[in-house]
Amino acid sequence: MPSSSPSREGKSLDRRRFLKFGTAGLVVVGGGALAGTRFFGDPTPVGPGGAAVSAAEAGRATTGKVVRRQLRAAPATVDLGGRTVRTWAYEGTVPGPEIRLSAGDQLQVRLVNDLPEDTTVHWHGLALRNDMDGVPGVTQDPVAPGTAFDYSFVVPDPGTYWFHPHVGAQLDRGLQAPLIVEDPTEPGDYDQEVVLVLDDWTDGWGESPEAIVERMAREGMDMGGMSGMEDMGHMGMGGMDMEGSMPSADQPLGADTGDVSYPGHLINGRLPQDPFVITSAPRRRIRLRIINAGGDTAYRFAVGGHRLSVTHTDGFPVVPVEVDTLIIGMGERYDVVITTGDGAFPVVAVPEGKDAAPAQAVLRTASGATPAPGARPGELTGRLLRYTDLAPTEAAALEVREPDRELELALQMVDGGRQWVLNGVPFGEHTPLEIRPEERVRLVMRNESMMFHPMHLHGHTFALAGQAGPGIRKDTINVLPMETLAVDFQADNPGQWLVHCHNIYHGELGMMTVVSYRA
Repeated sequence: MPSSSPSREGKSLDRRRFLKFGTAGLVVVGGGALAGTRFFGDPTPVGPGGAAVSAAEAGRATTGKVVRRQLRAAPATVDLGGRTVRTWAYEGTVPGPEIRLSAGDQLQVRLVNDLPEDTTVHWHGLALRNDMDGVPGVTQDPVAPGTAFDYSFVVPDPGTYWFHPHVGAQLDRGLQAPLIVEDPTEPGDYDQEVVLVLDDWTDGWGESPEAIVERMAREGMDMGGMSGMEDMGHMGMGGMDMEGSMPSADQPLGADTGDVSYPGHLINGRLPQDPFVITSAPRRRIRLRIINAGGDTAYRFAVGGHRLSVTHTDGFPVVPVEVDTLIIGMGERYDVVITTGDGAFPVVAVPEGKDAAPAQAVLRTASGATPAPGARPGELTGRLLRYTDLAPTEAAALEVREPDRELELALQMVDGGRQWVLNGVPFGEHTPLEIRPEERVRLVMRNESMMFHPMHLHGHTFALAGQAGPGIRKDTINVLPMETLAVDFQADNPGQWLVHCHNIYHGELGMMTVVSYRA
């Protein structure tokens, strides 16, 4: 089969210039908003009216319904449940206002930027048209302070999604909200539905996200982080010993699960001291749509006294599997159904591998004492969901076939510092991964570091490869330390699409590249 493996050679990148890129991939080295932006391989035209992206969207089924919203991004003072912070938020709330619509509807959102810097909105998980994907310097101009931008696209697939900026470390402020796409034909075998947004919090309380990036960059320079970029012998484990650091039953993500110690962990914007409350009644079936909007934290999720029937991952249905607990990486989503007991129960999200108090909500179906903050129900040590436990439903399965093209991604950290790269180079020095329309593409991700990486592909969903049958459909997947994991996707949505680690600080420090093709 044809193979495309980019060179691992690349020039070193000045740290100050690199930090201007941010997670958005905005390459601004002087001049206008897109000065210095590089589009490789004569890619699909971007911006409203691009013929190729319009054609891709025109082939999708639509309901004819238009859902209109306004989204104002601005500084805000927010009560997190006993702790008041100054942050940035959508419409002054954390999480921001939920957007809910049906598959095939057209979503029109006017983003009003009242922030002191550029911003965008990325619609995480949606296989939408490329010019609406919200990545400045790649798919659109950044939205400048005091201006607005109109997003308009057909929402293709039902499921649990969310939206957030793709500029710098803005994601690790309060700028995130759920996007729920309903399926009118779904049976809906439940009595109640609740959306739960998990989040790690530092802005206005601990270090600001920007200060964290600067500190990590400075530490990397102090330790010679960038000095080895041209010498791949310097690419490695960041000075860590492998013994005791690899994934195990007790440490399923490995020993090193994050770089940031957050002062707070939230469920639906609330601390455990004044938690979000799910009010229900005994013996009701509740669908929980769980979104990890965290910047640097994977969560182990459980509901005290209840088992979880997992029905969807990243929006796509799976054959239901019953477990006690699950780990959800940054950017991932799971839908689960529980059958409620009688009483008041802790709903917990424990920061996996971090010495921190869990996020906590409360499920109340009757009178009784509210669970104390810091509850650790026994379900947390019960049956843990693994990707291999899941199989897609027949309707969600990607047809199994041999790939037409194989792309390799080496996930690496420069030895001695917090500098993250793909195939030996940081974003901005990358060469896009060139593919052709309608190819079946296999993306082979080889983690050569001792940290897990939740890898996210824009504009597509992929199937986990190497399974006995069709693999689960996802758009974000945890690649474990020293693991090689392959996923397949269909090149049916032309454009420039980011693939990156959804640890916001790994992305900020270089772990991103672009998949590129035109119709």
